[in-house]
Amino acid sequence: MAHFFYLHGFASSPSSNKARDFARRFAERDITLHVPDLNVPDFEHLTLTAMLAKVAEEVRACPPGDVYLMGSSMGGAVALHFVERYRQAEAARVAKLFLMAPAFDFAGNRWHDLGEVGITAWRETGGYEFFNYAAGGLRRVHYGLFEDLQRYDSDSLHLDLPIMIFHGQHDESVDVEQSQRFASTRPNVDLHVVDSDHQLLDQVDVMWAALQTFFGLT
Repeated sequence: MAHFFYLHGFASSPSSNKARDFARRFAERDITLHVPDLNVPDFEHLTLTAMLAKVAEEVRACPPGDVYLMGSSMGGAVALHFVERYRQAEAARVAKLFLMAPAFDFAGNRWHDLGEVGITAWRETGGYEFFNYAAGGLRRVHYGLFEDLQRYDSDSLHLDLPIMIFHGQHDESVDVEQSQRFASTRPNVDLHVVDSDHQLLDQVDVMWAALQTFFGLT
């Protein structure tokens, strides 16, 4: 029995548009798509380390069987580092990764968005307000998130399992160059650069078709 997971992005939730859309498509095939809430322990005190532990907990609760991970934006980085960090434990069950606009360099993205002044203010005040799409407004995030992210380097990871990536060439949140650089030295990565933005909402049909073949659902 296989188990399928969708890992949402930063400032998102299990109720995101793509998560609900994919969950519906899986349900039509009588398959449950697990969509854990990665705002752990809560959005303000978020860390990547806590997200990885949450995924491990969810996978541990599943009956025996292969695990297939889908990751959107920061969820893509979560999927990648989960496989690395828990490779001798829960992640040993992971068979394939399907990543959408993965934020491989989340800390670098924040440097790009906030600049040195913004990062300094975040550190000195202990918190910074980001727009939270799930909440529909600004919500504070502690500086511990940025500190925790310094412990993870996506570009240094070389995983041997199949990875498929979809990334929009007009992505203004996560530069497509991150995925291109990652895929360029890894023959196990199948990168699809598409005419879209970060959300990839206009590519869901295309991604679903590719995903079914990639995950062996056809």
